[in-house]
Amino acid sequence: MTSGRLRFAGIESFVLLFACRRIACQVGARRQGRAGKANRLRLRESDEPVVKILIAEDDPVSRRLLEARLLKDGHQVILAEDGEQAWLALQKDATIPLAILDWNMPGLTGAEICQQARQIKTDQPPYLILLTSRDTREDIVSGLQAGANDYVTKPFDFDELRARVQVGERVVQLQKILSDRVKELEEALTNVKMLQGLLPICLYCKKIRDDRNYWQQLDKYVAEHTEAKFSHGICPECYEKVVKPELDQYLASGGKTPEEKS
Repeated sequence: MTSGRLRFAGIESFVLLFACRRIACQVGARRQGRAGKANRLRLRESDEPVVKILIAEDDPVSRRLLEARLLKDGHQVILAEDGEQAWLALQKDATIPLAILDWNMPGLTGAEICQQARQIKTDQPPYLILLTSRDTREDIVSGLQAGANDYVTKPFDFDELRARVQVGERVVQLQKILSDRVKELEEALTNVKMLQGLLPICLYCKKIRDDRNYWQQLDKYVAEHTEAKFSHGICPECYEKVVKPELDQYLASGGKTPEEKS
């Protein structure tokens, strides 16, 4: 009887210990889940703007795997099932900065998409990553010569692909910064060139001859070639030399104009 009670007490203690451990594990998992969610929210708030990435992959399993991983990293994903869809997506949305292209796809291959994309003149070309099972030196050279920025072989390690995507993000960001700087410099250079060089000006009336061989008043010419605006007035010297004598003559004549005198 005593041994039976001892066995029952031992079983009861084991069950109680197992239940406590299970509850502790569940509580720990919930805490980790809340902490992970909070960390993800903090990362989303502090990270740079979401990068839009095009995935062109005809294999549905690989396409879904890439989509899930990139979405987990916080990217905006656009999917294409073949080369034609991928090329249409790049043409339709010029704001796609990065694309992962499978080499062998129906319609257009990844290399052909790279070739066509590089024929388009733009200040911010997309960063193109070829994804393929071809791993020979000739294939890699061929893919890069077609216009790809990077080359990843299958089966790929996602940590490696993530690192290459991050490199592409940095390159795209630098291209945007460079493009903005070039536009600013071009605008500044255009403004500087407006009033540079030799300007033909009349010795007597001070009119300026423009590129169409027309003579213009100085203020009009400057207004057309710069963003300056004029507010007309009379300087003291001109008042003494021109305005005052005419005013005195007008008052001396009793307020009559020269036409009225005649």
